[in-house]
Amino acid sequence: MRSGVRLGIDVGKVRIGVSRSDLHGMLATPVETVARSEDAADRRRIAGIVTELGVFEIIVGLPLALSGAHTASTADAIGFAEALGHEVEVPVRLVDERLSTVSAHAALRASGKNSKSARPVVDQVAATIILQHALDAERATGHPPGKPIEPNIGP
Repeated sequence: MRSGVRLGIDVGKVRIGVSRSDLHGMLATPVETVARSEDAADRRRIAGIVTELGVFEIIVGLPLALSGAHTASTADAIGFAEALGHEVEVPVRLVDERLSTVSAHAALRASGKNSKSARPVVDQVAATIILQHALDAERATGHPPGKPIEPNIGP
């Protein structure tokens, strides 16, 4: 298992959930929810978090249909991950996140929060689930999870 802090990202149309791992890659915890923006303000904030926490790798959730097919959300997450790759100097990886938001809602309901009051944190919980899954997968296989993005170089 590689050591170092990882960042987990759940990309949504309105909000982006952010989570982090501990230095040993054992446990993921929520960090914050970043407002999605038309300009690069959201990516700049995430780049700031990368610097603040000394992150060595970013894990972005890749929303696929249950069949494994790509959707409009898949394309959005890939585009965001590629753009984020231009803002940061650490590797960005895409990891299958099927059902992470559903799991996040279920976890929050189980803790007694309703959907409306949980809206600000559901994205953080989804990011935490995505990152914890990636950490567990790496620990089980000995290989980095998902696949690295290849940011486009040039104008």
